[in-house]
Amino acid sequence: MKIAIGCDHAGFPYKDSIIRQLKKQGHEVLDFGTNSTASVDYPDFVHPTATSVETGKADLGIVLCGSGNGVSMTANKHQGIRAAVCWKVELAALARQHNNANMLAIPVRFVSKKMALAMVKTFLESKFEGGRHAGRVGKIAYQV
Repeated sequence: MKIAIGCDHAGFPYKDSIIRQLKKQGHEVLDFGTNSTASVDYPDFVHPTATSVETGKADLGIVLCGSGNGVSMTANKHQGIRAAVCWKVELAALARQHNNANMLAIPVRFVSKKMALAMVKTFLESKFEGGRHAGRVGKIAYQV
């Protein structure tokens, strides 16, 4: 699978560990930065990450920041993105199973690196269940 990843300065300390795990599991990684803890604006890194998922250049995406909220809000501005902020493995599974999330937003100030890695693994291994959830997911995109 091809996975896109992007983060701000707060998310950077977890990014390399996630990339190593992804590569070890045989995934190709598209890294959209940032590449240090120097203060940056998260939209500059989230928009290209989300665009790669939205256009099919990546299968799924992972974004990281301090709270997970900023990166999730930014990614969700893209019509074809369903980014879910998760802080437990069970939420990462449900985001895929029930909401067909295509991006995982990780709040690094509120989860351990071990938890972040476990959520990434679960997010990638979980599949959308469809069925009763498909109709709901179909209503997420706003149409005038």
